[in-house]
Amino acid sequence: MQKQGQQHSVPFKPAGAPAGGLSPTHPALGSSALALAVAVTAPTVFGDESSIATAQGNAIEIVEVYGDANAPYKALRSGDSRRLADLAATPVTMDILTQTQIQDSGKSDLKEIVSAQAGVTLGTGENGNAFGDRYIIRGQEARSDVFVDGLRDPGMTTRESFATEQIEITKGPSGTFAGRGSSGGAVNSVTKQASPDYDFGIVDAGFGTDDFYRIVLDTNMAISDTSAVRINALKADETVPNRDGIERSREGLLLAGYTRPTDQLTFIADAYYLSADDVPDLGSFFLRDERRPYRNIPVYAQSNDFLDSEVLSLTLRSEYEVSDTLRLTGALRWGQTENEYIATGARGTTRDASDPLAPGADTISLSTHQGWQEVDYQAAQFLAHWDTTLAGLDTRWVFGIEYMNETVDNGVFDITTNGESNCIVGGRRGASAGYCVLDGEGNEVPEIRNLMQRSFLRAGLDAQFEVETVSAYFMDTIELSDKWQLFLGMRLDDYDYSNATSGRGGDQTYQFSDTLTSGNIGLVYAFNDEGNVYLNLSTANNINGGESDLGANCGYGGLCGDPDQARLADPERSDNIELGTKWKLLDDRLLATAALFQITKSDVMESVGDDYSTLGTLNTGENRVQGVEFSLSGAITDKLSVQMSAALMDSEVRESFVEENVGLALSNFADESLYLQLRYQPTEKLAFGGSYTYQGEMYGGQPDTAAGYDQETGQYSIVVPSYGVFDLFANYYATEKLNFRLNVGNVTDKEYWTAAYRSGSFMYLGDARSVRASVVLEF
Repeated sequence: MQKQGQQHSVPFKPAGAPAGGLSPTHPALGSSALALAVAVTAPTVFGDESSIATAQGNAIEIVEVYGDANAPYKALRSGDSRRLADLAATPVTMDILTQTQIQDSGKSDLKEIVSAQAGVTLGTGENGNAFGDRYIIRGQEARSDVFVDGLRDPGMTTRESFATEQIEITKGPSGTFAGRGSSGGAVNSVTKQASPDYDFGIVDAGFGTDDFYRIVLDTNMAISDTSAVRINALKADETVPNRDGIERSREGLLLAGYTRPTDQLTFIADAYYLSADDVPDLGSFFLRDERRPYRNIPVYAQSNDFLDSEVLSLTLRSEYEVSDTLRLTGALRWGQTENEYIATGARGTTRDASDPLAPGADTISLSTHQGWQEVDYQAAQFLAHWDTTLAGLDTRWVFGIEYMNETVDNGVFDITTNGESNCIVGGRRGASAGYCVLDGEGNEVPEIRNLMQRSFLRAGLDAQFEVETVSAYFMDTIELSDKWQLFLGMRLDDYDYSNATSGRGGDQTYQFSDTLTSGNIGLVYAFNDEGNVYLNLSTANNINGGESDLGANCGYGGLCGDPDQARLADPERSDNIELGTKWKLLDDRLLATAALFQITKSDVMESVGDDYSTLGTLNTGENRVQGVEFSLSGAITDKLSVQMSAALMDSEVRESFVEENVGLALSNFADESLYLQLRYQPTEKLAFGGSYTYQGEMYGGQPDTAAGYDQETGQYSIVVPSYGVFDLFANYYATEKLNFRLNVGNVTDKEYWTAAYRSGSFMYLGDARSVRASVVLEF
């Protein structure tokens, strides 16, 4: 894999050390000289150490830019160059997932990788909104807090890992780094980049049950000692296990280039494309009388249901090393995403008294959920890294300026249902003709997937959303002594917001501007070279109507009510305090962390009125999440590796416009969660292991507010049962050029549910058992 005369790994440079001629494998370098950096202003954020190629016995080498050659599940540091300390000295909880860990897990979509980690759950969209990935981190909505190489990745879309170097989950408010939002944390995906240090080509081809296949190409070509190109390509398709007719299809491409015209100046560019064509499944529904989800629900998605996403982005980065103590970076990104879906929902109901076949009989009726979204965005980032001495103390400064413009068009389809109705069911608007999955005797009707026979055309807009943001910030790391480090940061986000909506209240145009202030302060005391204790305070803010996919919907982060009322609203604010400790154990092969934390979110936007005819959204809520989190990452022995995260949390609504909500838990929030992945390699040719994912009981409802609660019964209305899922994997390294991998997902074939809509009318299903075998070939 490596060029003649190069080593498998290089000595690890201290975090933030001057680069003395930037490493060619720097994953997201940035800017040229000051004038050029301003002109090229663009998003960037990465570290400055050289790549580390990880090989275990005959295993084909994986280039882990921030990984540890002696511990395949351990990352040494974040890929965000603004985080100047290595992971063990950073005063915040971060889960960093390496390529090796991700491959062993058998997971590929970002949603399934991230949601498996402790402290992260999934949410649902309003009225079956199927746009993209919806994370909840430490109880706080985070669907818009997803970043690629440190820059926000706007729009609700499907995200893949085929071109990912590592995935970073930051826990706790992160306004200094992430800007608006990030109330509970943020997700950052670090992209693979070209390097002149390597020549390799790897094909990973997998096949399995449920018509699964996945082919990934990763090849890096050194053109010269200072230039390289890299290609990552993906083609994948599968039927969702045990859900014939529910499908996932992916095609992706990343083209990356690197050149270093001088020892001080570096340019990196990449073009990313992903197409995801799925048949969506809104899962099951909740049986209120029995207080459980409906089990073994048949596949009811209609034959022309679809969920399609297309993503295209172009990024240019540059970096200029002015001196040993001053480095300038810059980046530009342009991107587009297109998302559209028509999905079928199912709910438990009874046939109306006017039903001619079986009045009063229990049945399952179908519904239509649909929408489309187009996102255009432009981003620019300029950073100055300055190492200096002030008052006799070593300090490392980062000064940043960012620009981001997001425009989002949301629209609907005109849909005609041509199939013949087979039942009459009741609803909010009285009895109506419907489509039922069960006949009058409770048996499944024939041709379920062709009941509705929809035809459709793309129709007009129901919301035009735009946010333009200019940000300025600084961060400083101060070496107070050999044992004390101080981390400081402050950020200003000045934004202009507009949202032209059409909804139940008619047409409205919302326009307002404001400046958000966020900050963080962290203090680290090192007991010795192995262990430390830290205290971290951080804040974040979010704006009224900050979610781009809701339009005039009052729930789930949308915007409604009087435009003047919305303009005068305060931003939501999150305050975090975290006390933690980190230890480098077993000759620095294993990183162990523990943290106590408390997040208080105030001025929470709540819908005032009922769910469908509301007076508006007001700053009437406050909630709090407290907990403790543990993690292990690295190697326990030369043969045994581990990646573990565990969280014990408690959530409480402290203030609400609805007095009955005070004291209740947050929706789609798990008090307990655990992820444990072990890998054992007894010989050079064999490695095997498995993972266990546990998520405690949750309750359905809207994000950032109380879960639904029945005051009469004294019970939460919608319950998502706890679950535990086992996965297994094995790797056989036949030669240094030929490897084999086997993954078995959900070994016990457990039926489980991952999230619930506030009414319980749909509950997302986890995947059933799957078996997949892969051949990995280096050429």
